[in-house]
Amino acid sequence: MKSLTSGLAIASLSIALAACALTPDGRLLAYDAYYDDAYGPFYDGYWGDDGAFYYSDGAGRPFVRDGGAHFRHGAAGGFHGVHGGGRAGGGRR
Repeated sequence: MKSLTSGLAIASLSIALAACALTPDGRLLAYDAYYDDAYGPFYDGYWGDDGAFYYSDGAGRPFVRDGGAHFRHGAAGGFHGVHGGGRAGGGRR
């Protein structure tokens, strides 16, 4: 039973770390989302209270709801981590 518990703990930690990266000074940093570049350059974004990701492609440009699943919570092939600071009308996950 002890080895099962240890194995589950290691698996859980592995999944949690998959959504993180290291800063240049070695600190652990979590990505806000993963993006496949379908809309072009990413400038800012946030997870809305409705569970959707809202993104902006430039300073002063409006936030638009991702309707095509081009932003995800977890890493996947063809997606890279992005950080957003915007909270325009929504919450952050």
